[in-house]
Parts: sequence; C-alpha cells; structure tokens
Amino acid sequence: MKKLLLIAAIAFSMSIQAQIKMPAPSPTQTIIQDFGLGRLELTYSRPSIKGRQLFKENSELAPLGKVWRTGANAVTKLKVTDAIAIGGKSLDTGSYAIYTIPGKTEWTIIINKDATKWGTEYVEADDVFRITIAADKMKESVETFTFQFANIKAESCELHLMWGTTAVIIPITTNVKDRIRASVEKALSGDNVSTNVYQAAANFYFELDKDYTKALTNASKASASNPKAFWLFLLKAKVEKELGNKVDAKADAEKCISLATEAKNEDYVRMAKELIAKL
Repeated sequence: MKKLLLIAAIAFSMSIQAQIKMPAPSPTQTIIQDFGLGRLELTYSRPSIKGRQLFKENSELAPLGKVWRTGANAVTKLKVTDAIAIGGKSLDTGSYAIYTIPGKTEWTIIINKDATKWGTEYVEADDVFRITIAADKMKESVETFTFQFANIKAESCELHLMWGTTAVIIPITTNVKDRIRASVEKALSGDNVSTNVYQAAANFYFELDKDYTKALTNASKASASNPKAFWLFLLKAKVEKELGNKVDAKADAEKCISLATEAKNEDYVRMAKELIAKL
C-alpha cells in the first residue's frame, strides 16, 4: 500500500511539474525580411552572456577557432525564397544552416545544406561554402545574442550579427534588375499599354536602372494619359532634375503643386516644393 501511495505521489508530482511553464533560457526568434523579389527568413535561439566569457580562447561561450552553431539549441536556419549571394558566393533557394568560426579579427561564415540538425551536430561535408568576414568592435555591449537585417536596398542588404562588443556584418546581394527589365519591356511592347504600366516602367528606369531618358519617356506618356495625376508630374520633375533640365523640372513640380493642392494632398505639395528648392 505504501509503495502504491509513493508511486502515486511521484506521478502527481511529475504531472504538476509538466504543467509548469518557464521562460526559455535562450528564446527562439524568427526574423523575416522581404528582399529583392523574394524573402529571407532567419530562425535562431538567443543566449545571453550572464557574466560568462565569450569569443576567447577556450571560453565558455563561442570559443575562438571552433565551429559554433551561431546561437543556442537547434542550428541557426536561413530560408531563401529567391536566389541570392552571400559574400559574393551564390546561394539558390532553399533552407540552410549557418555556422560560424569566431576569430580575433576575422570570422568564418559557413553555409551548410543541412538545416535539420541540432546545433552541435555539424558535418563539414554538408558545407555549401565558406566566406571570411572582418569582425568589428562596438562601443556598447549587447547582452543577448542578436541577428538583424539592415541597410535594405533593391539588390543588397546586410545581416548583422552582434554579441558582447563584437559585430559581424554579412553582405547579401541579389540580381533583380535584369528580370524586372525583361518584364517591363514585355509589358511596354503589348497593345493598349495602360497608365499603370507606363508609371511602373518610369519608376523602374528611374529608381533601379538609372536610365533617365527612358524614365522620362514613360513618365511623360503616363502623365499624358492621366493629366490629373499630380504624383506623375512630380516623378517627371525628378527625372528632369537628374537630366539637368531645370526649367522643365520646375514647371512639372509647379504643376504637381497645383494639382496636389486641388486634391488636398499636402505631402506632394511639400515634396514638390522641396524639389524646386534643390534646383
């Protein structure tokens, strides 16, 4: 009887413990960044320093010269939905593991094809490639291990790794201009081209391709087909400014001000005035 009571007590205790939820010591974070024509999704666990040494010879956390899971718990995972390059090395769509080897002045970044393993189950034969990145020192210390995407542009961004006073900036690039240009040219070659197509083409040639002559041609066609569109006249003015045509740029900016005032859009009135001030 006593034995049965003991077993019941142990079972009850285990049941109570199973119901108690505690905060994870190294909580998981997923960060998602739209980039180029695709998306980057990074999932990793975030340990904190808690007074321990890191990035030292034989340190408790991430010792120098040894493969590190780049976080805690499961391997750090990067999901890529459109082709990119990391540090100049091409990477196709798919899910990958990120390992690193910390160094005093340089880090080795390892992209590994097996994103299903526990963090310490590294297999070098599964490496896709390695790159070397300089390590920087920060003035302020970061207690909890942190990744972030930064400096997002049409064809480039950076993945920042920060912990303690160490920062590593990993460059990421993609090629979207060639594909968008092909789509734009196909759309412009069709019958009954719409105002929206002309506007999209003008924005592409102005913002990405830097072909200001083609940008002006398409912006002019777009504004001609929608003469009340104040935003198109501002776009025209921006392009004309880049082409050095200050007279036309001022005239189109003033047209934007007139139409935007009529439409009660103060933002475009302000932007057009700012453009005129820079001529």
